[in-house]
Amino acid sequence: MEPTDTSNPDYFHKVVDCQWACPAHTNVPEYIRLIAQGRYTESYMLNRHSNVFPGILGRTCDRPCEPACRRGRVEEKPVAICRLKRVASDLKGDVTDLLPKAPPTSNGKKVALIGAGPASLTVANDLAPLGYEVTIFEALPKPGGLMRTNIPSFRLPVDVLEFETNAILDMGHVTIHYNHRVESLKALLDDEGFDAVFIGTGAPKGKELNLPGRAEADANIHIGIEWLESVHFEHIDSIGKDVLVIGVGNTAMDCCRTSKRLGGTNVKVMARKDRRYFKASPWELEDAEEELVDILENHSPASFVVEDGKLVGMMFDIVEWHEDPESGRLKSTKLDEKLIPCTDVILAIGQDNAFPFVERDIGIEFGKWDMPVVDKTTFMTTRDGVFVGGDAAWGPENIIWAVAHGHQAAISINNYCQGVSLLDRTPDTVKLNSAKMGLHEWAYSNDYSSKGRTKMNHAELTARFKELSLEVELGFDIEQTAREVQRCLNCDVHTEFDAPLCTECDACVDICPVNCLTMTGNAAEDELRQKLTVPALNITQDLYVSAALPQTGRVMVKDEDLCVHCGLCAERCPTAAWDMALMDLHIPQAR
Repeated sequence: MEPTDTSNPDYFHKVVDCQWACPAHTNVPEYIRLIAQGRYTESYMLNRHSNVFPGILGRTCDRPCEPACRRGRVEEKPVAICRLKRVASDLKGDVTDLLPKAPPTSNGKKVALIGAGPASLTVANDLAPLGYEVTIFEALPKPGGLMRTNIPSFRLPVDVLEFETNAILDMGHVTIHYNHRVESLKALLDDEGFDAVFIGTGAPKGKELNLPGRAEADANIHIGIEWLESVHFEHIDSIGKDVLVIGVGNTAMDCCRTSKRLGGTNVKVMARKDRRYFKASPWELEDAEEELVDILENHSPASFVVEDGKLVGMMFDIVEWHEDPESGRLKSTKLDEKLIPCTDVILAIGQDNAFPFVERDIGIEFGKWDMPVVDKTTFMTTRDGVFVGGDAAWGPENIIWAVAHGHQAAISINNYCQGVSLLDRTPDTVKLNSAKMGLHEWAYSNDYSSKGRTKMNHAELTARFKELSLEVELGFDIEQTAREVQRCLNCDVHTEFDAPLCTECDACVDICPVNCLTMTGNAAEDELRQKLTVPALNITQDLYVSAALPQTGRVMVKDEDLCVHCGLCAERCPTAAWDMALMDLHIPQAR
């Protein structure tokens, strides 16, 4: 094998898995170390640079970083990355003077943003400090988009939402028009004199369930995202006692838990398939069941039952699922049918995009599912100067994906307005800086903690249903925080090897607690993986291979899959051939 090129960021993307799994590529290990040092403000600002909404995402993120966490290779549960993000937000100091600000004068370019959700707000966050005049058109009376209307206040307090949205709206050169629904993109492009337009309208249309009895029972059948919006703006403050929520995504969990707080005493979530196929995050399911919501599996909706013009129940087919041997697709077989009484039904079976304001004759092509054709690199449509991001681009995702889209769209909009190719994008860069502070001292804690994942504190169950806005998750206290940060393996502090300094004394191999190091003759990858002290069977994880060692021509090989970044090899090495180096990964934004 050729020597590993550690100047290539792609190599470390498979080592610092949490950072690369995050769509916005937040520097997870570094912000956890800052929390460990009690530097909460610095941790918050580091978070904010990439994910923009640390307080919001510390409560609501779908946590793609956690399944990727390398702690999961050591034990069952990953580091509580998302909840540590919240710690930084809750304990930060006054960050007013640290937040980005727009310059005193404009650069003369005007950009329109349609919708005030996370994607549009991220674009504003990146462009206003460059001098752009940003105008946001929002259909609702307040900003935040689905962060505000779809996420109940018992999960996301309004003050947290408004602090982080206002930080963007107040930076200067940002104007927002509330209660202003854009009815014609053509008119906006023709009349307003904007240099570019970004569409960040989300996926605002809840899916229907057109079954027998739907029209007759309309008064007591609610579309999930519309119902949650009505609850947020206090247009709805009650619901019947027997509630059926159709669907098992995160929106369904928000609907069932909100129902419990508005008077629903018997709330059931109805799932067509079994738990293996549920779309809701595991912790959302756990929280709902902790609040005594019943989740019924393999119940396929058949009809709404109406008596004397009033909804009284729903009929369900009881089904089992099997894989079709020819197509590989799941198919159901009906076993029985069942009537379940109810007073209300909430439909949370998915969301669709809606572009009624985009005329079909203005140069924007539409493709599958009546979605605009959007370039996945530049986020521009087939009409120059019109960009799309967030859920509006390729369908419902989560907040952190909308933020990632916003950063990339802002780069493109800046390039477009400055007459630069949209494909002229600064590549990622990586630097390795020694973490050595003394002979046996490192700029990070290299002790391995065997502690299990810290359990979140929750408000008392009986108290939750007395006040809709009572936050259920209370956050980690200082003791819990101190315990959880030590579980991070500091995956961005890498072993760096200088082959010419190695005397092949085997000290590093002897002291390695996980047997991840081997000195052996070079070979093709398949053969080399088998020759290691512990065969490297995870082929998705690259091996580290050194240059030829000076005495024997062998190579030093490290299995990154096993390494716990303890630094013992560097402490033991008598010639300093090994060092621990902190990775500085730079992910470009609009500049």
